[in-house]
Amino acid sequence: MFKKILVATDASEYSKRALKTALEIARTFNAEIELLFVTYLKEVYWGYNVAYNILVPQEQLDEAGELALNATLEGIDLGEVPLKKKQEQGYPASVILEEIEKENIDLVVMGSHGYGPIAGSVLGSVSQRVVQRAECPVMIVK
Repeated sequence: MFKKILVATDASEYSKRALKTALEIARTFNAEIELLFVTYLKEVYWGYNVAYNILVPQEQLDEAGELALNATLEGIDLGEVPLKKKQEQGYPASVILEEIEKENIDLVVMGSHGYGPIAGSVLGSVSQRVVQRAECPVMIVK
């Protein structure tokens, strides 16, 4: 039924719960997991903190993405479930939707809330957009 499961992460506690849930499903269906973190484009930070955009090079944003992937995996036993870490750049909902199509994803598992570029003002907006537009089942984990 489910062979490829996409878990979108932002390293929040909700994302960790989503990964744990996805692992249970993957074990049941012998599925593989793609753990995806989307690094915002630097332009997103304009208006949020112009100094951040000027002072922080893209390499540091990418490094933060790798840290987010590792933080999501911290303390979680993957067992025999194959997991591929992936980092893309762009707007999270758009990138997740593109990834579903490109990688033939059967199920998306994601947290109900997370961290946007402006903490607190966009909680849950990525999840909402993915649920509305995805052409595969989407499981939202609280």
